[in-house]
Amino acid sequence: MVACPTVMPPGDGYAAFADLMEQSFAPLGGTAERIEVPQALWDGPGLRGARVNLLLRPEMPGAHDDQPEAMIYFHTDTAPIGDGWSSDPLTVTERDGRLLGRGTADMKGTIVAVRDALLRLAIAGTPLAYRPVLAFCSDEEGGRYPGIRHLAETMPLPEVLLNLNGSAEPRIWAGCLGSMDLTLTLTGKASHSGEPDRGINAAEALLPALLALQGLKPVIEARETALPAPPWAKGPLRARLNITAVHSGDKGSAIPGAAVATVNRRYLAEEDAEAVEREIRETIAEALRDTPALGWELIQTGHLPPVSDPDGPATERWTRARAQAFGLPESAFARYGSGTSSDFGWVQKAGLRHMLLGGLARPDRNIHAADEFTTRADLCALSQAIALFLAEDGAIPDPA
Repeated sequence: MVACPTVMPPGDGYAAFADLMEQSFAPLGGTAERIEVPQALWDGPGLRGARVNLLLRPEMPGAHDDQPEAMIYFHTDTAPIGDGWSSDPLTVTERDGRLLGRGTADMKGTIVAVRDALLRLAIAGTPLAYRPVLAFCSDEEGGRYPGIRHLAETMPLPEVLLNLNGSAEPRIWAGCLGSMDLTLTLTGKASHSGEPDRGINAAEALLPALLALQGLKPVIEARETALPAPPWAKGPLRARLNITAVHSGDKGSAIPGAAVATVNRRYLAEEDAEAVEREIRETIAEALRDTPALGWELIQTGHLPPVSDPDGPATERWTRARAQAFGLPESAFARYGSGTSSDFGWVQKAGLRHMLLGGLARPDRNIHAADEFTTRADLCALSQAIALFLAEDGAIPDPA
């Protein structure tokens, strides 16, 4: 799985990964359905390739048709590879008890854990409380229209939704902040740098906007949410504003004719998404009021709404399963939120509030950084948690 690249952007590996998933889960039988997100919904700068989402309904001997379904969600894209790896990021390398590779923790490793759990349950014929539906979805790592949003807006989803893009820590999900990416493009006029008067330097024209955003940053980051902060957080969760990418020019002898900057805004459930974008747009417009640039454009290139109050009827069952699987007392589990974001915000906006969260993430796992890793112990514990959650009475086969 790690060797099958699904980096987002550009997101051009989904079809090949869906092929791999169908092959991997073929021993379980069942049905497969591919659903593509229309290009008009996801298209944007730097993106290419079909947005293939895959639904697998394994044929589980211990399940029957009148049981409720439980959808187990995976996003199949990964963050960009980046620099600084000590081993090949597209090959799983085991070293010092760590399984290194892009996607091992976020979140291809969770697919391995679920496959192991389902195979054990199927071989043993274990009676199930839920019929599993596996959802392999696109564009969680960026973009305007993640695959799970398309599914939630176009088809009925099960009432039990298990999102494995979360933590192996003893956490009960309380929700998370929203995330909005806005990309600013300035148009200048390219020229030789020895004759700058013949051009309009887009890089220099961008600077007032960047400085204005830096001035807005402390204003935004003074805002706090009522969402409980993680135990390791230094104070309450806050709104965030970060300039995350700046691009202009490609050599010293040319005045750049274009400049592009991306801003990421983490916003609170107490904030309004339209007001969030308007505040940034107005700040930029004021900064560029007298710009020499020929023009500028600000577009939304990514958006995940906040998640609020996701608790529901299956929350306690999932907590018990994880406590048993990870060898922890239930009292060790704390309810808290996160400054990161989830594409399940779109699921809530579509009308489904109850959702569960688990996974392989931990604070030291280098997610989105070099030498991302998980461990065999966490993979086995997550597999056991899935099996315990799905099994009718908790009587399950021994862990792998």
